[in-house]
Amino acid sequence: MDQFNPGLRNLVNLGKNYEKSAAAMILAGKLYFDAMSKIGENAAVSPVSRELGVVLMDISEVHRKVQFELEENFKRFHREIISELEKKTEMDVKYMTATFKRYQMEHKMKQDSLERSQSDLKKLRRKSQGKNANKYENKESECLETLTSRQMDMQLFIADGCKEALLEEKRRFCFLVDKHCMFSYQFASFHEKARDMLAAKLNSWQDQCNDASEMPDSITSMIEGLRTPISITPLPSPSPSRHSMNMSAPPAPPLQAQTSPLANMFTQENNTTSVTNHRNSEENNLARSVSVATGLNNIVKRPRMRTIFPHTAGNNSTLLSFDEGDIIALLIPDERDGWMYGELEKNSKRGWFPSSYCRVLSEPLTCTHHLFLLRLYRGGNPFATVRLRPTVTNDRSAPAV
Repeated sequence: MDQFNPGLRNLVNLGKNYEKSAAAMILAGKLYFDAMSKIGENAAVSPVSRELGVVLMDISEVHRKVQFELEENFKRFHREIISELEKKTEMDVKYMTATFKRYQMEHKMKQDSLERSQSDLKKLRRKSQGKNANKYENKESECLETLTSRQMDMQLFIADGCKEALLEEKRRFCFLVDKHCMFSYQFASFHEKARDMLAAKLNSWQDQCNDASEMPDSITSMIEGLRTPISITPLPSPSPSRHSMNMSAPPAPPLQAQTSPLANMFTQENNTTSVTNHRNSEENNLARSVSVATGLNNIVKRPRMRTIFPHTAGNNSTLLSFDEGDIIALLIPDERDGWMYGELEKNSKRGWFPSSYCRVLSEPLTCTHHLFLLRLYRGGNPFATVRLRPTVTNDRSAPAV
């Protein structure tokens, strides 16, 4: 038992290191799944990866709950084991020191008493060897009985002390075993709870990434629309009427237009240049009052745009609201801070709209886009060669949009 309490102190120090490493792991896990949630939020705004973004955020949330349960488990570990060991170690050092001193004092008293009895017996035996041997016979018998009694008392004292020492030892090891059995039970309960939390969601997560090539119908329709070329044919240019000359567009919004999520995938260096290049040189010589007029239906066949994202004007009457797939005829070919002015064909409403929310019907893919697609199909995408298992995948093979 000399090494028991020093061993407990070492165990307490190691337990604190264990807690620190677990706390660092839990913190790193929280940061990791927070970052995953941010990625999921970015994916959730994409029309093709919206469901996968929701799955990533759900995975992050479930793992955060698991990390919370692990953190609670180590709080109990500190409270019920480390703190208890630290407190009891200090108390036990004092108890063991006091008990040992008391044992030594009692042992010395009994030992001194036994030695006195042995000394008295020796003296009587020397005296009984003289002329008056019978005189000391009774005293010698009494002294022998006293010596025997004190020897028995010493033996009992040693035996009881040994028993108590062994029980003290067992009680301490029982304490250690009991505390760590409780910790093991809590840890097993944590793993069972974590398993149930993950198993309840895992199948639904996997179902969302079984087929990386599947796309929503709206995106498929949008892509098919991009593949269909529609030429812009100018009509004869009669002189503008007084009505068209006098009608002017409202001023453009003062703020920069919002960029659509798919702008980086389809944007060319100057998406309005391709529109204006289709106009005749005669059209460029028109007076500015004519070029910004809203009644140009009878002058030229206007460039037409197809919307790829819905847009809501809200309370602003100068903005144009539309749904995905609508057709807008341009009334002003020049872009102003990301805004263009046009007329919605389905209801003839006019207003400003973000240029990145639509594409020219005849807009061809640029060389850059061709190279990008070729690289996707020729191995440039590191995720393109990932083989998906039936139920488990971590797909990111679609183009980043």
